[in-house]
Amino acid sequence: MTDGQIPKSVLARGALLLRVCAEADVALSLAELALRTGLPKPTAHRLVGELVRLGLVERTAEGGYRIGLGLFVLGQSAPTVRELRDAALPYLGDLHEATHENVHLAVPDGTNTLFLEKVTGHRATPIVSRTGGRLPAHCTATGKVFLAEDPSPPRRTLPRLTPRTLVLPGQLARDLALTRARGYGVNLEEAEVGVSAVAAPIYARDHGPRPIAAISVTGGTRRLDVDRVGARVCAAARALTRKLSA
Repeated sequence: MTDGQIPKSVLARGALLLRVCAEADVALSLAELALRTGLPKPTAHRLVGELVRLGLVERTAEGGYRIGLGLFVLGQSAPTVRELRDAALPYLGDLHEATHENVHLAVPDGTNTLFLEKVTGHRATPIVSRTGGRLPAHCTATGKVFLAEDPSPPRRTLPRLTPRTLVLPGQLARDLALTRARGYGVNLEEAEVGVSAVAAPIYARDHGPRPIAAISVTGGTRRLDVDRVGARVCAAARALTRKLSA
């Protein structure tokens, strides 16, 4: 459970179960669902059973629960997400062809960065990110792009994912100032050891001065030329911004 409080409404409790299922990389048992949501086990059993009946959650042969195809279909039908992904895919493909690395389209999601799309291939560095997955904004290149334009960046000690994660507010503030100055964010092994990334912001004319999304290239630190890839990512982000604002 994320905030220590159990929602009171049936709808909010169902949404909590869906979020917990979505954030897990594996199917969860009923006991794990109850533990992670804070719901009483009988309540979790009743609600997840209804979600299974609706096709939003599926039950595995081993008795675990995971996100169902019905929820995936609903998510894909959201106009804002669909339009952004459709517009971005050609630019993501071009970046992958140029770098042979992992390319992401991400949007801000509270204190996290949410990956809407990921383009990868056999030559790309294996990484932990996945489409629909989240990572803390402070240790990702896309997240830094969003935080750099946030009027109230984090002022607390942040969770550490690797020895190079910037966890002190002062450290992060200096890095965000550099992000604003050069026009792109950089993650140097801050989310995953041996993996670095470069990201640039995407804007839309009717969404104000803050970025609505970001494009990133993520790969092995030893072979990722930050300056060269940064120029490519910025060019792609500017082209997509022009397309969205046309």
